Amino acid sequence: MKIVVVGGGSTYTPELADGFARLYGQLPLEELVLVDVPAAADRLSLVGGVSARILSRLGHPGRVVTSVALDEALEGASAVLLQLRVGGQAARHSDETFPLMCGCVGQETSGAGGLAKALRTVPVVLDIAERVRHVAPEAWIVDFTNPVGIVTRALLDAGHRAVGLCNVAKGFQHTFGDWLGADPEEVELDHVGLNHLTWELGVRVRGEDVMPELLAQHADSLAARCMLPVDVLERLGVIPSYYLRYYYGHDRVVEEQRSAPSRAEAVTELEKQLLALYADPTLDTKPALLGERGGTYYSEAAVALVGGLLRDTGSTQVANVRNGRTLPFLPERAVIEVPCRIGAAGAEPLPVAELDPLYAGLIAHVSAYEELAVRAAVEGGVERVERALLAHPLIGQIGPARELAAELVTRNADFLPWAAR
Repeated sequence: MKIVVVGGGSTYTPELADGFARLYGQLPLEELVLVDVPAAADRLSLVGGVSARILSRLGHPGRVVTSVALDEALEGASAVLLQLRVGGQAARHSDETFPLMCGCVGQETSGAGGLAKALRTVPVVLDIAERVRHVAPEAWIVDFTNPVGIVTRALLDAGHRAVGLCNVAKGFQHTFGDWLGADPEEVELDHVGLNHLTWELGVRVRGEDVMPELLAQHADSLAARCMLPVDVLERLGVIPSYYLRYYYGHDRVVEEQRSAPSRAEAVTELEKQLLALYADPTLDTKPALLGERGGTYYSEAAVALVGGLLRDTGSTQVANVRNGRTLPFLPERAVIEVPCRIGAAGAEPLPVAELDPLYAGLIAHVSAYEELAVRAAVEGGVERVERALLAHPLIGQIGPARELAAELVTRNADFLPWAAR
């Protein structure tokens, strides 16, 4: 079994290697190919070296290969994992700061910053996917590249064998399991929404409803994790992902962002430190510092999803898939993030209980924005960018939509072939 990771030079990758090694029984990998652009060759070499040492230390029989030749790397692939960052941390810094000019949240997957990332990313991902279709047509594409919902929709609209993946649900399973003394796999989530716009409407351990216990006994810890006040969680009676703070506490977040360094600046420094660690030829474990980078439990989510697709396990896992008729208030072609049955035919969304309008309304609003965002990313044009921003609940006014669209296109012109037209 051959797995190809596009964007393999990411500092995330040793987390992935660690998961493949520990969970070999779930996914008997023979070859892990890390591929990246030629400009990242030195970085790729460091990441590939430590990833190979991690596999070796944990007794994994597979081998790690690095490559800057995509087509060659794709030959014979069973699955292709996408973890790209078009424009690097410099573009992320822009995404996290330029929306503040209009009093809007600056975030790399939400609002205007998320749209900027989508515009840079979708064309690159679609080009890679076409090469997968040509070289390894039976391979599954698993997208971890943000914004996952938009990128996955673009892939599915183009007819690719793709599933989107996020680590938020897996992180909740581990956290709740730790608090309740349960194995993470025993924690069942009613995880519903869109990527980075989800709520845990129910939590069960071995079939028992534990949501009241979580809210009563772990309220302070939950509030800290969700970055929302305790009384908000008590009133909702559910557990929102921390991305909901950008909606429920928008103005406060903007104030915080205006007086603090961007996350991109912090990550840039973290990556320098991580790459220095990876350069140590004796390092053969995932460094603790990697936990600060983000993407915790990404490897477990990836192994479970890829293993389910390739081994037809019928397991249940949260994934990003076509809505179909799962959420009746959304178009069937929308992409949602819900528990799915994973097998050789793909990821099939499981039934979801009727949603409170408080959640359904926001989901419908953001889903409409995502549809317009895909159009803007695929077809280009400042007017399409404006329309997408006008549709986003974090913007939604003509003046800011126009101003942000113009600034977004100017800042990202090098990545947008249509921008000069």
